[in-house]
Amino acid sequence: MRLRLLTVLALIALLAAFVALNWSVFATPTELSLGVFRFDAPLGLAMLGLTVAISLVFVVYMAIWQGRILMETRHQAKQLELQRTLADQAEASRFIELRTAMLAEFVQLSDRLKQSHDGLRQEMHDNVSSLAAMLGEIDDRIKSRPAEPPR
Repeated sequence: MRLRLLTVLALIALLAAFVALNWSVFATPTELSLGVFRFDAPLGLAMLGLTVAISLVFVVYMAIWQGRILMETRHQAKQLELQRTLADQAEASRFIELRTAMLAEFVQLSDRLKQSHDGLRQEMHDNVSSLAAMLGEIDDRIKSRPAEPPR
């Protein structure tokens, strides 16, 4: 941007110096024709005025163009921010759904573990009861047997 500005300013300074050095030629009246009628005017000043007018039109065009680009850039930035917000909300909802699914799975696993634990406890109780009954039966057999003398 700075290089362009310096270039334009240098060109304007060169044009001003050229006009200043040749002012007498620029101000000399000449007969000019516009096709339908003729008049006397300084040709150099007419050309200089035309150059300034074209330059001003170009500057206005560039200002309008830059304004449109800025407005489009702002619009795209807003759209991008909106899309980013929507993506963040979607991601947050996915995390909430994942958390809910994991909690449900943990509850199911906890219930299954509790059932398994209760079943194992019941089986151990049954085994202890069975073992106690066997030991009681063995003890009864030992007591009911006559004692044999040692050999």
